[in-house]
Amino acid sequence: MRTEQSKTIYLKDYQAPDYLIDETHLTFELFEDHTQVHAQLVMRRNPALSAELPALVLDGQQLELLELKLDDRELGAGDYQLTDSTLTVQPTQASFVIDSTVRIHPESNTALEGLYKSSGMFCTQCEAEGFRKITYYLDRPDVMSSFTTTLSGDKQKYPILLSNGNPVASGEEGDGRHWATWEDPFKKPAYLFALVAGDLWCVEDTFTTISARNVTLRIYVEPENIDKVQHAMDSLKKSMKWDEEVYGREYDLDIFMIVAVNDFNMGAMENKGLNIFNSSAVLARAETATDAAHQRVEAIVAHEYFHNWSGNRVTCRDWFQLSLKEGFTVFRDAAFSADMNSATVKRMQDVAYLRTHQFAEDAGPMAHPVRPDAYMEISNFYTLTIYEKGSEVLRMIHTLLGAEAFRKGSDLYFERHDGQAVTCDDFVKAMEDASGIDLTQFKRWYTQAGTPRLAVSDSYDAAAKTYTLTFTQSCPETPGQSESSKLPFVIPVELGLLDAQGNDLPLRLQDEAAAGSNRVLSVTEAQQSFTFVDVAEKPLPSLLRGFSAPVKLSFAYDRDQLMFLMQHDSDGFNRWEAGQQLSVQVLQELIGQHQRGEALVLDARLVSALRTLLQDDTLDQAMVAEMLSLPGEAYLTEISDVADVDAIHGAREFARQQLADALFEPLWQRYQANREVSRNTPYVAEAEHFARRALQNIALSYLMLGDKPEVLAAALDQFENSDNMTERLTALAVLVNSPFEAERSKALEAFAEQFKDNALVMDQWFSVQAASTLPGGLARVQALMEHPAFTLKNPNKVRALIGAFAGQNLVNFHAIDGSGYRFLADQVIVLNALNPQIASRLLAPLTRWRKYGAERQELMKAELERILASGELSPDVYEVVSKSLA
Repeated sequence: MRTEQSKTIYLKDYQAPDYLIDETHLTFELFEDHTQVHAQLVMRRNPALSAELPALVLDGQQLELLELKLDDRELGAGDYQLTDSTLTVQPTQASFVIDSTVRIHPESNTALEGLYKSSGMFCTQCEAEGFRKITYYLDRPDVMSSFTTTLSGDKQKYPILLSNGNPVASGEEGDGRHWATWEDPFKKPAYLFALVAGDLWCVEDTFTTISARNVTLRIYVEPENIDKVQHAMDSLKKSMKWDEEVYGREYDLDIFMIVAVNDFNMGAMENKGLNIFNSSAVLARAETATDAAHQRVEAIVAHEYFHNWSGNRVTCRDWFQLSLKEGFTVFRDAAFSADMNSATVKRMQDVAYLRTHQFAEDAGPMAHPVRPDAYMEISNFYTLTIYEKGSEVLRMIHTLLGAEAFRKGSDLYFERHDGQAVTCDDFVKAMEDASGIDLTQFKRWYTQAGTPRLAVSDSYDAAAKTYTLTFTQSCPETPGQSESSKLPFVIPVELGLLDAQGNDLPLRLQDEAAAGSNRVLSVTEAQQSFTFVDVAEKPLPSLLRGFSAPVKLSFAYDRDQLMFLMQHDSDGFNRWEAGQQLSVQVLQELIGQHQRGEALVLDARLVSALRTLLQDDTLDQAMVAEMLSLPGEAYLTEISDVADVDAIHGAREFARQQLADALFEPLWQRYQANREVSRNTPYVAEAEHFARRALQNIALSYLMLGDKPEVLAAALDQFENSDNMTERLTALAVLVNSPFEAERSKALEAFAEQFKDNALVMDQWFSVQAASTLPGGLARVQALMEHPAFTLKNPNKVRALIGAFAGQNLVNFHAIDGSGYRFLADQVIVLNALNPQIASRLLAPLTRWRKYGAERQELMKAELERILASGELSPDVYEVVSKSLA
């Protein structure tokens, strides 16, 4: 059992580096059973500090030191101090050169940090602290250096040798080996270093920048995937054009490269000029990738490209500032995706994800501010709070300042801090200086954890024709922060007022001259009222339009009012939101009936509202598909005081069945019409086509809840005769969740046989089965772990099978006998030794044990305690488990 506490790092203890690294010269000799790394570091004392020369402490882990020199003087064992994590040397002058040679073993690196091998290819992942597993270095983001990298390897096995920057030289070495040298002219921290060596093919294109520079674009993949990268290339070119037009950001190197890697802990990495991607975020072709996968590829390609400025040219001073680059870049990629597809649907999807997952994180043991105060293991803080909530914070600044002032602020930020490692305060200061708006109070979003609650009440004075909205804000207790210690946030509330016909009323506050139909109120006090004048009738408020702040809003809408907003609100997001609130009210009523043992009765108003949607051919089909999707079991769990898993599942399945029966005719008509278009239209990865298939597929998922033979025949036809994975996978999923056992087995077997050699498609095959809520879910997952296509060493496989089971199949995972909890704990214990990052991320479902009833709480806690007592835990897993049990 682990007895030693992991060291906690505090923001308040930040100190500037004692030394700087002006130049980094690296040479990698790549062999099958080891790699030798030669590093020359041209260093100097930090001029911002005193003239004295403290000891130089370099980071290093799992390195075998072979040679060490200081200014050409070879150092013996008595000239330095070596520990498991540091190398300490005493400089004798302010400027000096450190030369080192180390041996490392990428061929046995299952943690996938530093330099490792994936499918025979050498590749790197250095964010956050992986570079210290490559060579001794000041592995921190505020030490920025120019890099020159030479790679040497077997020419036949590794014909492609890549690193950051521009290629400057290459040649033959003898003995069947060759070498290549890359030079990056832009200073960067070590976490942005990248190296790739392998037998790769590439698709090449060019992009002409706004200043008429030609940039070479290359996407490298393994040969069998060369036909699956055009969508990623198209997405890259769209991203480059968009960033020039919207942010004025031009690419700066002569070449931009992406490499697809099968074994990768994250989605992708923005290494300067050489982005390394999880293959799932690059490969997309109609026959093997769904519409959602195409959209994900487009978004991730954009995200990593946008990092060239928001993360690379301007990086973060320390890891506490992580959202400075990640939150900002998520905000940028969300805006890009909104422009490329349906902005309203994009916002619906983002908010649904935020409220289901990030709000749960805010309410759990790992809750932390957007800018954390402390951490034990930095890899645990690549969280939804940093990314998604961080993006929402940027979105609020954009809302408060307006698009023009925000653009001025971003221009000033990039101009002022180009080539620097900075803080969230620096970003906010640029926004303040460009707009003249004081954001001092707003910065509480960076320092206070938790999801604010915003309660709203209204009153109407018919005689005075005034309408008053009163806002009361609070934020619950989170680890280390009591509710009473939290000060009021600045909460931008975008709203409109609807009259009896559903029209937006003009909005004019007291003491204002002009009126408008849509506006943003800044709620800055614990309780605050706003009074609108010249309001001829009592209106219905449309609150938090576009989800203008990441808060839990409460207003006493009744179901008729929600139906009215669904039909009339001019804000597309709030039409969806009204439907979600109506569905939640109906589902919570059903949950109560289930718990009391009463007969379940579905409110007919929900049926009527969805029937109206289905029958309106003028609406965006993607929006209709989203509005037909009932709130998921994970979200219903999140908003429950005590989650009753069985009641939630039973109530939601009952509602789906009732809707399927009552709406069969309009669903069937929509399905047939859209399917007919799909049959006669070649696949296109564009928004209009995505929308058609989305509505077609959700209609099929409802229709298959019945037992009509014509629907089964349609599902089988869609499975067997579709030209794209979107339709085929949906057909497989509805068959897998159906009572038609023979058809289910046949479809699963046929799918696996056809795609057995495609790892990413097989991941989808695993996920469909892992997420099936039919009885016996755990046994199916355990059997699938023995399948030859599954391995615990590949993060995508783990997420597809184990992650899907624990995160999506709640009724089976939360089996009252605790078997699901034992299974997940077993996998975490194994993965702790193989890949600590993946192990710690798998833990999330167990960490939320407080959300459930006493019996499940005890079972979940017992598994967390078993993990804690299982042996030597990685810092990643130890932090999550210990905080969960605190």
